[in-house]
Amino acid sequence: MGNLQAFFYGLLQGIAEFLPISSSGHLALAHNFFGAAEADNLAFDILLHLATLFAVLIMLRREVFLVIRGFFSLLRKLFTGKLWGQKKEQLALDERLFLMLCLATLPLIPIVLLSDRVEAIGNFSWIVGILLIINGGMLWLSDRIASGKLTLENAGWLRPFLVGCVQVFGVLPGISRSGSTITGGRFCNFTREDAVRFSFLMSIPAILGACVLKLPDFLNDGVDLAPCIIGSLTAFVVGLGAIRLLQFFSRKKGFTVFSIYSVLIGIAAIVADLVI
Repeated sequence: MGNLQAFFYGLLQGIAEFLPISSSGHLALAHNFFGAAEADNLAFDILLHLATLFAVLIMLRREVFLVIRGFFSLLRKLFTGKLWGQKKEQLALDERLFLMLCLATLPLIPIVLLSDRVEAIGNFSWIVGILLIINGGMLWLSDRIASGKLTLENAGWLRPFLVGCVQVFGVLPGISRSGSTITGGRFCNFTREDAVRFSFLMSIPAILGACVLKLPDFLNDGVDLAPCIIGSLTAFVVGLGAIRLLQFFSRKKGFTVFSIYSVLIGIAAIVADLVI
């Protein structure tokens, strides 16, 4: 893989990981139409995902700190016997955030067994195109939902779990993970800003888990250092900007522009697959 190609993939990953346009779908189409060698894909893609993971850790450092503090607080209560019998209202915000994130991540665990079959879908560009069109329709629908009033500070246990169930569809190449979780959050009556904030938090265990599962194969692959550095740095820097951009759209604009883009890219992928 050349340095220019690495820069292109890093740019694509940084933009598409957090914007609701499906990074896995875009990377699958890029691999299909521009042809990175298969041996390079696994190691390189893992490093790109880790780069965007660092971006979200930095941009959401306050929330991440609360989640980590909540974990240790719950652990302390567990070993001192103070946890049992406590109601949700008696838990601190950091403790509730940690438990909400755990509940939202639970539905992804069974999908691990189907990961190989799911990844194989990316080899068929016309299927990815159809999924991108569905993703666009999902985003269009999320903008038509009445404005929610629920925040992370006053959410219960059921809604985070339901958002996690919707996140399962985001493993399909063409369905955006962030788009599915934002739409799920909007259906669960979250404000648009908090639906986006929770979506970013949910990306942390999702990205980390995907990388850990592929780590043994990654260690067995040879890594071309220069392209990996270029791609990762590009994904990191662009990812920071993409998070800011989505936060801006969540406050001011809505997601219609991403809906239109996703549909157009999906149509283009289907047509290109038929013609080429």
